[in-house]
Amino acid sequence: MAHKDCLHTGELYLPTDESIMREQLECMEKLYEYNSTRPKETEKRQALLKEMFAEIGDGCYIEPPLRANWGGKHLHFGKNVYANFNLTLVDDTHIYVGDCTMFGPNVTVATAGHPILPHLREKGYQYNASVRIGRNCWIGAGAIILPGVTIGDNTVIGAGSVVTKDIPSNVVAVGNPCKVLRPIGEHVHMNLAFIKSGADTGMNGQLFDRILIVDLQQTVKFLGRIKPNTGLDGNGQRRAGENSI
Repeated sequence: MAHKDCLHTGELYLPTDESIMREQLECMEKLYEYNSTRPKETEKRQALLKEMFAEIGDGCYIEPPLRANWGGKHLHFGKNVYANFNLTLVDDTHIYVGDCTMFGPNVTVATAGHPILPHLREKGYQYNASVRIGRNCWIGAGAIILPGVTIGDNTVIGAGSVVTKDIPSNVVAVGNPCKVLRPIGEHVHMNLAFIKSGADTGMNGQLFDRILIVDLQQTVKFLGRIKPNTGLDGNGQRRAGENSI
């Protein structure tokens, strides 16, 4: 099997294969052109994205600079996807992003991995696993999504998180490794309905502030159920085996 045929199978291959590098460099030329556009050249940017990406829906906005190993050749974006600057997509195989998903600055989505065995890694072998991100997700600034991960619809990934395993739909997940913090409950769905209603009718600042307060109150209520481990017993004395740090 040719090395190029292994890009999307999960098998080991050599990314320095001549046929791979030749095609990859052509893709990178278009990416360079995209990143060199001026802020007012919005139509040129849209035209380039349609040439670069495997699929891209209407209404997408990607703030340069964009980093992508294959210049978008293996990227599948729905409609109305927003990406802030320095989105890094290691798109050696397919990355799927649903409608209305947002990326904060400096997010990395990686599909490529390298062998743990030193003698294979020394030879430069690589393997790839596709990543799927659902619709209407919010990926916070600096988050890292690793190969093979699937993130469900409507999920929020906290800033700086490292996503090593699948995350379900309709949750807030944070941390390294990224874990579910809480579900997105009914109060959030109600808030979204209020926001939509406000957008249709001209929502004022007071209503928007009320929405944020309600969401904050629910979050504080959730966190209030978590009891900190102080290392002290009921009399305020340090428990046996607990150090002072």
